[in-house]
Amino acid sequence: MAAPELQQGALDLLILTTLHSGALHGWAISRRIQQQSGDVLRVGQGSLYPALYRIEERGLVRASWGTSDEGRRAKFYQLSAAGRKALARESAAWRTYSGAINLVLQGAGL
Repeated sequence: MAAPELQQGALDLLILTTLHSGALHGWAISRRIQQQSGDVLRVGQGSLYPALYRIEERGLVRASWGTSDEGRRAKFYQLSAAGRKALARESAAWRTYSGAINLVLQGAGL
């Protein structure tokens, strides 16, 4: 089965959720999303970095340069105060949305 295509809002929420536990660089964010989804969700660089830049421009994350565990220079992202608020709001909205979809699927016997 092919990996599902992530919608922009869902990807932003996944990134914010991943950064809830602390600052990470892009590759680590992608790897953590893949691991935590049981290898179902795979976020490529072509989707990840535009999303990171977009949420950084919105003030939801702050970025700073550092050194990765592999010894490479990397840009690390961490949630801002606005990002923590957005994460709480958007995760509640996502739960409501996904719950409604599940109700429709159950109503159809699926």
